[in-house]
Amino acid sequence: MTGAGTDAGQPTAVAELDSAVESAQSAFEKARAADPATRAAWLEAVATGLEQDAPALVEIAARETHLGIPRLDGELRRTVFQLRLFEAEILQGEHFDATIDHADPHWGMGPRPDLRRYNVPLGVVGVFGASNFPFAFSVMGGDSASALAAGCAVVHKAHDGHRGLAVRTAETVTSALDAAGAPSGLFSLVTGRRAAEALVDHPLVKAIGFTGSTAGGRALLDRTAARSEPIPFFGELGGINAVFVTPKAWAGRSEEILAGYAGSFTLGMGQFCTKPGLLFVPAAGSVAGPGELRGVLAGALAGFSPAQLLSERLHGGYSDAVRRLSGTAGVDVLLEGDFAAAPAPTVLRTTADAVRSDPGILRQEMFGPASLVVEYEDEDELPALAELLEGQLTTTLQAEEDDDVAELAARLTDISGRVLWNGWPTGVTVSYAQNHGGPYPATTSATTSVGTAAIRRFLRPVAYQSFPAARLPEPLRDSNPWNVPQRVDGAWHRPSGAQEGAL
Repeated sequence: MTGAGTDAGQPTAVAELDSAVESAQSAFEKARAADPATRAAWLEAVATGLEQDAPALVEIAARETHLGIPRLDGELRRTVFQLRLFEAEILQGEHFDATIDHADPHWGMGPRPDLRRYNVPLGVVGVFGASNFPFAFSVMGGDSASALAAGCAVVHKAHDGHRGLAVRTAETVTSALDAAGAPSGLFSLVTGRRAAEALVDHPLVKAIGFTGSTAGGRALLDRTAARSEPIPFFGELGGINAVFVTPKAWAGRSEEILAGYAGSFTLGMGQFCTKPGLLFVPAAGSVAGPGELRGVLAGALAGFSPAQLLSERLHGGYSDAVRRLSGTAGVDVLLEGDFAAAPAPTVLRTTADAVRSDPGILRQEMFGPASLVVEYEDEDELPALAELLEGQLTTTLQAEEDDDVAELAARLTDISGRVLWNGWPTGVTVSYAQNHGGPYPATTSATTSVGTAAIRRFLRPVAYQSFPAARLPEPLRDSNPWNVPQRVDGAWHRPSGAQEGAL
């Protein structure tokens, strides 16, 4: 079943949404006990289906989003890779966190009963697709893929910015799951605002995954909290992604830094949630002043080829944001762009004094090819300037090995989910150690939406006390029929012949 209301022009009725969620619950109940090999086979079927349908999917995506074919090809490859990485991860079984404490009459605080704990899937998960990544953060993006890997069922709310692509992708996914023998309803698609609201409110839905705007995410967060049974809301809301350049780094390689900055904040027309929206640089000491800074940036952007933004709505929001910030006291235009259908980049400039007077200057996201340079007078100002920032997905240090940035790095750790050294934040690899999150308003949780750890968002621990051996879930049995890692009486054991995922 592709899902309710999957005609690209017809929103899903609330009754259809109810049916989709009920089917998802039924599928979850059938699939929840599937062993890792079976679940991995379902993910592999989806990955293969997307590969086989790639030409048609990319063609639809290019038509609906204005993104180029090379970018979309790469994003779809990333999506398939992610599915296979999750497949390998669940075959290893570490996400179960299977823990066994045998009964111990001599336990230090008194006799201990037999206790066994592992992670179980939450149930039906509602996922909201993002506009700026029509594959990687959409129908079978990170939230949907990690929820399926965890053992949940998924009802995906399509983004209106690429509804036709969402429908075609969902058809590919559900056909692949059906062919692989997964229960009908394990994945489905719905469209439209009324269905979105009903999805968040539905009593069978046990978690929501969201990637989008701060305003939209906050509205859904409040809605989940207002339910009679509040549920987890895993919202990734973007961020400003501040970059701090030390005087030594600026003196030695300012042109290199500005070239990297220009390439990063304009990548994908500045429509990445990790775009560097702030660049803190010394007010003097290398490039002579604003005039030369302007010239170096203009040179770095000379080869930039503008393209249309994702939608008219986003274009309007971008234009409003740039105009609003450029009209703020203490902010001036360093490099003037435009608001054409394919806009040229804009760089604004302000000072440390101005942002201390009005910290709101540092908190205005411009979703598009624009960024703000903040000039400071003394390196000692940087930790306090960092404290003016809200939660960030990323922060970056452009520094030298002998720079004393311990205090600044500590402040950046406090406010961000990923801290970079001499790099640029655009580009979020899918890997084991990746963290794509951060304190609010970057996200609404202390988790990651990218990488293998994303699977654990959709799990919860359950302990079984004094259960008969035959009634224990497979990961908690002494015989360990699924060959998963187990922590037994405090010591970790990985059985010989355990299933290994391979990429």
